[in-house]
Amino acid sequence: MVDCSVIIVSYNVADLLSACLHSIFAQPAAFTSATFGLPLVEVLVVDSASSDNTVSRVQRQFPQVRLIACQYNIGYTRGNNLALRQARGRHLLLLNPDTVLHGTALTDLIRFMDLYPDVGIVGPHTFNADGTTQATRRRFPTRRIAFFESTWLQPYAPKEWLRHYYAQDIADDATADVDWVQGSALMARREVYEQVGGLDEQYVMFSEELDWCRRARQRGWRVVYKGDTSITHYGGASTEQVGALKHIYFQQSKLRYFRLYHGRAFAAALRVFLLASYAWQLVLEALKGLLGSQRSLRMARIRTYWRVLRSGLVPS
Repeated sequence: MVDCSVIIVSYNVADLLSACLHSIFAQPAAFTSATFGLPLVEVLVVDSASSDNTVSRVQRQFPQVRLIACQYNIGYTRGNNLALRQARGRHLLLLNPDTVLHGTALTDLIRFMDLYPDVGIVGPHTFNADGTTQATRRRFPTRRIAFFESTWLQPYAPKEWLRHYYAQDIADDATADVDWVQGSALMARREVYEQVGGLDEQYVMFSEELDWCRRARQRGWRVVYKGDTSITHYGGASTEQVGALKHIYFQQSKLRYFRLYHGRAFAAALRVFLLASYAWQLVLEALKGLLGSQRSLRMARIRTYWRVLRSGLVPS
């Protein structure tokens, strides 16, 4: 019996993936016989048609990995679902390729899930590359938060709103119930997957873990942030490769979430606001460029915002 299936979807990040896999296989006793009461773990890597040497490198350096080499880029959510259908573990760890596990993180998460059978999803304390804590524990976004989070208005949001949304009242090293945890490292119980299904593939990337956690919570499962178990997440290695699409996917996913859980009328109003925000930012960048301020930077931003506006941010 496999105790945990580690699932990684990778795209053109061979060096980071290699470091991630080394950290997994360095986990003390994680791959030894269950006869001694230690977990058995399998690792599945879905490669989304990388153009670097990811496939050959994994085959050469990590022959124990179950490699699923796709012929085209199938995206983050579809890649995870592909592996989830093949995974054999009692627990399922979705892990980004630009992460590194610390200490006995994998074993600790498995044992925590076994100790608390009402916990459906758990996420670890996540550090940035510079050693600061990454905001990976959150509460469900409210309608008012929708107009501030990840928009130009965020610096002007009431601090208590953001503090509540980012669960900043919970200590970084504490273990506590939250509404959702970031998908860069998210362990789910198999029963959760069987009850709520896989990730919603209409989210190309972003918000898919928010939606998954919400569906688990609706079924009565606890979602927990485990602050005494840690990883490092270097962040953005794959999304940096898609440029303007990052903005488009993020906002489309945000709109899909609010349409599903707060209604079509609200999502339509939010879409108008977001498009107006990008139009306003485009005008500001054009004015700054005309005044001679960092013109190459301004032009790059103008192209990005124009592509967002042309997309219409229509949620799927």
